[in-house]
Amino acid sequence: MSQTQEQTSPAEFDKLWNYRDPAATEQKFREIQPEVEALGDPDLALQLQTQIARCQGLQRKFDEAHVTLDDVNSRLTDATKTARIRYLLERGRTHNSSNEQTRAVPLFEEAWNLAREAGEDFHAVDAAHMLCIACKDELANDWNRKAVEAAEASADKRARGWLGALYNNIGWYYFEQKDYVTAEEWFVKTRDWYEEHSLQRGRDIARWSIAKAWRLQGRAQESLEQQEILLSEYKAAGRDNDGYVHEEIAECLLALDRAEESRPYFKRAHEVLSADQWLQANESERLERLLRLSRGDE
Repeated sequence: MSQTQEQTSPAEFDKLWNYRDPAATEQKFREIQPEVEALGDPDLALQLQTQIARCQGLQRKFDEAHVTLDDVNSRLTDATKTARIRYLLERGRTHNSSNEQTRAVPLFEEAWNLAREAGEDFHAVDAAHMLCIACKDELANDWNRKAVEAAEASADKRARGWLGALYNNIGWYYFEQKDYVTAEEWFVKTRDWYEEHSLQRGRDIARWSIAKAWRLQGRAQESLEQQEILLSEYKAAGRDNDGYVHEEIAECLLALDRAEESRPYFKRAHEVLSADQWLQANESERLERLLRLSRGDE
């Protein structure tokens, strides 16, 4: 058993999550599963199984995730209310990740309603957050604002912990509407929230987002300077593998008519981002463009 597991009660298995490494997280969950089942709480045991399914979905093993969730569904009862909410969330997430949004949305809506009725603020906000992702246009933003309202009104620290991500989502909604000024305002709010909570990773992503919004407002030089600062900080921390920062530096250089200088950054961006399974499945044209620009073909 790892040191992390020794410090974590079986009932607190959610603390074992590492969303950036779902395979390792699945292994930890499976290792702790006998201990969770030994607690004699069917609801808790089924909750853990929904999280194993989530790990499988994040690894794009969608068929395996559905099989795991089928087993959970067969064992749900009136006494396993939280597990039912989490089952609905993970079934919805699995459909959403495999581009089956029409199947995902009603599951998230049911999870939202059940969580609100049960006073499960954290899971209610999660459901609204997923509805924002699965829905489109203004409806998506409506759900995001519902999520923000629920989180801000909650006394649950975990529910309020969603706020940084939710502010970020609203920023990206406006970004996709090409309202880069409003997007920047929400990204600043996101950055400030993460700074207040001493969460460096979220803060740095928000800084990157702000600079990206600057570039698309025609402020490429300011954007370049900020992205170069980020890259310098990442290198100092031994994290010279952020393809998104390299991509933005390249885009800024291109916007400043410095195409030759941009190519090494496009090349590095392609090297890193082309290994991302989600981008492979959903952003193939973007990856192809990075490769072309790295060669000077555009």
